[in-house]
Amino acid sequence: MKTPPIFTPRNQEDMADRPLQTEPNIKMDTIEKIVSLCKRRGFIFQGSEIYGGLANTWDYGPLGAELKRNIKDAWWRANIYQRQDIVGLDSAILMHPKVWEASGHLQNFADLSVDCKKCKKRWRQDQIRGKCPECGSNELTEARLFNLMFKTFQGPVEDNASLAYLRPETAQGIFVNFLNVVDVSRKKLPFGIAQVGKSFRNEITPGNFTFRTREFEQMEIEYFVRPEDADKSYEYWVNERYNWYLGLGMKKENLRLRPHAKDELAHYAKACSDIEYNFPFGWSELEGIANRGDFDLAQHSKFSGKELVFFDAAAKEKIVPYIIEPSGGVDRAALAFLVDAYYEEKVKDETRAVLRLSKELAPIKAAVLPLLKNRPEIVQMARAIYESLRSQFYCVYDDTAAIGKLYRRQDEIGTLFCLTVDVQSLEDKQVTVRDRDTMKQERISIERLKDYFTKELF
Repeated sequence: MKTPPIFTPRNQEDMADRPLQTEPNIKMDTIEKIVSLCKRRGFIFQGSEIYGGLANTWDYGPLGAELKRNIKDAWWRANIYQRQDIVGLDSAILMHPKVWEASGHLQNFADLSVDCKKCKKRWRQDQIRGKCPECGSNELTEARLFNLMFKTFQGPVEDNASLAYLRPETAQGIFVNFLNVVDVSRKKLPFGIAQVGKSFRNEITPGNFTFRTREFEQMEIEYFVRPEDADKSYEYWVNERYNWYLGLGMKKENLRLRPHAKDELAHYAKACSDIEYNFPFGWSELEGIANRGDFDLAQHSKFSGKELVFFDAAAKEKIVPYIIEPSGGVDRAALAFLVDAYYEEKVKDETRAVLRLSKELAPIKAAVLPLLKNRPEIVQMARAIYESLRSQFYCVYDDTAAIGKLYRRQDEIGTLFCLTVDVQSLEDKQVTVRDRDTMKQERISIERLKDYFTKELF
């Protein structure tokens, strides 16, 4: 297991949620190229684009939806299918308002904000340096608390009795289902409950493409342990989550671990560390791992009147477990993997753009390409190969350009292999298989293709 590099902030200005520090060697045009690629190739579109767009909302296109699905599937496999101590959950987005009172969100889930009197932009106080980042004016309002909860109403009448909130995190759905899951799963300490789902935060200053948005998707685990085992479990999960990103191909030099300073910790947290990624706009949080102590179960026990404890039958004792929480964002992970996988290189005096996504994450595994679309027998063979493979994994058929352009198109969207059917294929029943990263080509018999890709992809 690889140990993450530790970053210790020298002062408050170095912290991840402070103004992002951009290093000189980072190319600021990278994010522009990623944004352009995402729109052009169908990864991410501006939300409500035909109406002029809605600021900081994003729609995932055919390839983006596939990439997000692959990230979530990889996370689910690693944390549920490949373990015996974690089970899954899918809790509701709307919850009883008392949940958010118990969790402290109604009282404490707020940021200090200031408004620019000149351009009317609103900013988090900790993200400015005494002047407006938009227009440069130093005419700012006094700082005031801004609650991040999205309000809504249940039912036809909009009054306090029907007030509800869109959840700002998926964790509380796990806590309120603690007893249900213990009863049906019969798990013993330590064990975890995991879920993937949408959350909503009324951020003051969202931005940096999909990095900070008001609607986002989380991958969270609440891992319940005996209090005396919490420190050891916390260290375990920091390393486990760090290595998950490396295992999916993320470059080690772009990842680091940042332990939180004491004055940065939530009031209930015993410890917290962020896994940070070196985005084109600077180092910032990709995932957080926290030791939440027994705060959550104790609070919900107090407010609900239900005793949320684990009963150890062998020891005949009731335990209020401590909770270790690895919490990552699907959207941030997708952006980080896109940035990390993007390469440009010179090939025969041309620039080749390629997404070197891992085989687990690449949206398309193989593209079947007929060399000559005006030869019906070649097209027929290519389509037959496509039909035989598409039930096994996601592949595409494309005959809309010359073969060179088709290769470049598939490289740019991260397709692992291109299968070219040519005139010779009609005689020897073989196709040319081209590797995305090396561009190496080899002839493979059609009857061996399924076995070949089973070996390469699974």
